[in-house]
Amino acid sequence: MNWNEEVLKRKEDLLKDLTDLLKMESTKDSETRDEGKPMGHAIAKTLDFMLKLSSQQGFRTKNHEGFYGYGEIGPQASEEYVAVLTHLDVVPATGSWTSPPFEPTIRDGKLFARGVIDDKGPTMSVFYAIKLLKELEVPLKRKVRIIFGTDEESGMSCLRKYREVESPPTAGFAPDAMFPIINAEKGQINVKCVLKKTSQESEFTTQDFTLLSFNAGSRPNMVPETATAVLTGKGTDLKGKFTNYIQQNRVTGEFQEIGQEKWKLTVKGVSSHSMEPFKGVNAAVSLARFLLTLSTNQPARKYCTFINGLFWEDHFGEKLAIAHSDDITGPLTVNPAIFQYNSESSSDCYVHINIRYPVTATFENIETKLTDAIKIFDFSIGEIKNKNPHHVDKELPMIQALQEAYEGETNQKASLLSSGGNTYASLLPNCVAFGAVFPGKEMTAHQKDEYIEVDDLLKATAIYARSIYNLANM
Repeated sequence: MNWNEEVLKRKEDLLKDLTDLLKMESTKDSETRDEGKPMGHAIAKTLDFMLKLSSQQGFRTKNHEGFYGYGEIGPQASEEYVAVLTHLDVVPATGSWTSPPFEPTIRDGKLFARGVIDDKGPTMSVFYAIKLLKELEVPLKRKVRIIFGTDEESGMSCLRKYREVESPPTAGFAPDAMFPIINAEKGQINVKCVLKKTSQESEFTTQDFTLLSFNAGSRPNMVPETATAVLTGKGTDLKGKFTNYIQQNRVTGEFQEIGQEKWKLTVKGVSSHSMEPFKGVNAAVSLARFLLTLSTNQPARKYCTFINGLFWEDHFGEKLAIAHSDDITGPLTVNPAIFQYNSESSSDCYVHINIRYPVTATFENIETKLTDAIKIFDFSIGEIKNKNPHHVDKELPMIQALQEAYEGETNQKASLLSSGGNTYASLLPNCVAFGAVFPGKEMTAHQKDEYIEVDDLLKATAIYARSIYNLANM
């Protein structure tokens, strides 16, 4: 079968449905959480949209309490099924976009919108691959199920719920990374490091400045692009010092006088995905380094010394004594992602760190070394969550089925890769990450002006159709 030819016949419909999906601002919103809408109204609306689209195409559908939904084709009596793990939630559209992030726009053969590569474009690509199989009445030995997750960007509670309710798949993939095939994913640790403050330290001192607040970041899987600090005091030439600092570093800044002897400093860096923190510029780390050039209250100095001492120009955990690398998944990475400091509260002074660690490292060893490293700076672990690494044996028939499809449609070798990112594939057995970014192409997930090349979207759809056919009949 000429899979690419069949996809091209459906190109306009695919782009229309994808455009409608991309217009939905499906970021998690706890304030609008409701029964059957655990991630908020916007994500619930997006889930309903995909389930309605699935039903219209004759898929069997299910919505489980708003956590996840799926569309399914193939022999209903079969106990085995192939799972394609997609997600409909997106990260906030930070940064200065060339065109509005929720108004999909095609420029120079690229479709721009928040979520177009992570993960709505690949989701619609897989949907049309399955739709194609159904319309052509291709014989399938197993059921094929496209799963629509709702909380991939904020903890994956949706797929954890899926694991509790549903049986595991025979094989599957998540179209939420890079081609060819990612059969190994790093483990992930999210840890809240809390500053220890005494009552004496909390009192204002006679220093030039007192740091009232420091804030940056909202998601553990993003390098914070913007950081703000509010200062009060009687120090001189604060504006000059701040202006000089930002001119000498890879950041921009804004200086505001917001009251008598009270100022707000804003630093802007460059956002990137937590799995590759070295591709971004952490605004919070840069701002903390500047604050150390000032004479400030003691708790503020301790807070900023912690940030500067452990994270300045170190993305690999060397200063935390947790650096580790292996041939399967590469080096451990560290992203200090969320920052909060409040001079009036000892419980509101912390740094949330996101750590991605190789398959040969252990959570227990990292936790021990991390605890010792931050103790020196008068910090302690407030809470810590771990997600173990994931590795699928390269000899499994499902790997060969995916390789045949990829190589057959691209004439390129389907090498096996590893990733620092965590996809849904790591939560279910016999699942890998598979596309949709092709080798040599830019990965723009979580960045401003996120895009996918239209030709790549269509090529991926052909690969997915052939892959799903192979997996369902292997």
